[in-house]
Amino acid sequence: MHTASVSVHGGTRAPSGDTACYVLGRRRALLVDPAAVAPLVDERLDDIAHLAVTHHHGDHVGAVSHYANRTDATVWCRQGREAAFERATGITADRTFRDGTVIDTDDGSVTVIDTPGHAPEHVAFDIGDDVLTGDLAVEAGSVVVGAPSGDMRAYLTSLRRIWAMNPARLRPSHGPVITDPRATCERLIRHRLDRERRVFTAVDTGNRTVTDVRAAAYDKDLTGVEDLADATVRTHLEKLAHEGRIRWNGTHADPV
Repeated sequence: MHTASVSVHGGTRAPSGDTACYVLGRRRALLVDPAAVAPLVDERLDDIAHLAVTHHHGDHVGAVSHYANRTDATVWCRQGREAAFERATGITADRTFRDGTVIDTDDGSVTVIDTPGHAPEHVAFDIGDDVLTGDLAVEAGSVVVGAPSGDMRAYLTSLRRIWAMNPARLRPSHGPVITDPRATCERLIRHRLDRERRVFTAVDTGNRTVTDVRAAAYDKDLTGVEDLADATVRTHLEKLAHEGRIRWNGTHADPV
């Protein structure tokens, strides 16, 4: 399938500072993640028949209303998340998708893949050899999976699902195209499980609050991103508590 992408400044805190916006197909195309107004998209308004986002974070939806109003596109959102989509975009979706929904363009079909974790409504888009993965994966570094909307158990399951699909390439929202998807999924899974071990050890050795656990579990400078690290620690604590490995009441952690 013909795939065009442009990096736009959508207010992300990702290191690149940009979000990738995609136009899938030549005619009756699907516009994905219009984070901001982009000349590439403006030049193809007559080609766009569908509009969707991988998830509702602000750095992915900033120009949804702009392009919904400038085109005749059918606006899609995740089934069951219609109200959240409207709050994030200011637009009421025309149709909903779920795992396995197929959106047809004149250049081929796009299949929706549920990939929750980074956000509860997060999806990826399978376009054949490639998968648009939103904020599921990055070529270097890691993705924030933070409370209250992040779910570490779901995130790891989503990575394993993409690993099993074994596409040729992943096209993320931040950073370069990923040419070895399995290696990247494995790296991200190892990273999360290593952080989980550090969080568990922190609790086991007497750290009780999120701030204390974060200080014990991270061995790098977190200046400017302490809030993101705290949100990530919370998702690890929630996962450990769900598995019965610690006790966690939302503010205080204890060993079992």
